[in-house]
Amino acid sequence: MTPLIEARDVELAFGETPALRGASLAAGAGEVLAVMGPSGSGKSTLLHCLAGILVPDRGEVLFDGKRIDTLDENRRSALRRDRFGFVFQFGQLVPELTAEENIALPLLLSGVRRAAALADARPWFARLGLDGLERRRSGELSGGQAQRVALARGLVTRPRVLFADEPTGALDSLTGEQVMELMVAAARDQGTTVVLVTHEPRVAAYADREAVVRDGRARTLSTGHPAGSAPAGRVAS
Repeated sequence: MTPLIEARDVELAFGETPALRGASLAAGAGEVLAVMGPSGSGKSTLLHCLAGILVPDRGEVLFDGKRIDTLDENRRSALRRDRFGFVFQFGQLVPELTAEENIALPLLLSGVRRAAALADARPWFARLGLDGLERRRSGELSGGQAQRVALARGLVTRPRVLFADEPTGALDSLTGEQVMELMVAAARDQGTTVVLVTHEPRVAAYADREAVVRDGRARTLSTGHPAGSAPAGRVAS
């Protein structure tokens, strides 16, 4: 099976400090891939390269068989807006917007009319156990509620790939497990590939496969979840 999102021998340095030293990683369509590693290992940097946020100094990043590291910023921005979704550790909701407006935001940025964008956002409240919170702002939501709103925002455009960077890092264990269950179920319903950065084994256990990043290099491990059936990714030693 051809990988949907892939990094090949990616190198990136911040000034004189190397962050990635030839990292390679791949995820197939509909696969949930957990990227693990200690703090400072380069796992978030690798995710940002895969998502087109950072451009590597060397190597290649491919989405659907086409290089994206050679695209200019405008085209990479359009790709992130239209084909990718994002969930971050602290949700990063816009505090001035209501919960339903936060979920609808990617659609609004893509040019969808406000009424249609809000109509697409509202079904997520029942789906994620958020009924009655549509008009709440981020300051009126618990951490778990806010992260579920962020999850809905990341999936509302039906992205091909969802990038999740420590999505449970600011949550207690029980709430984190609830968010992971919802994330994996929603992604599988839509056929969305998930690239999940985490340092927690209990979170990585939700993935089909696991990869470990150490010292800027990636190593793919065996299947992590019993249901996983995606092909093994590219390995870098």
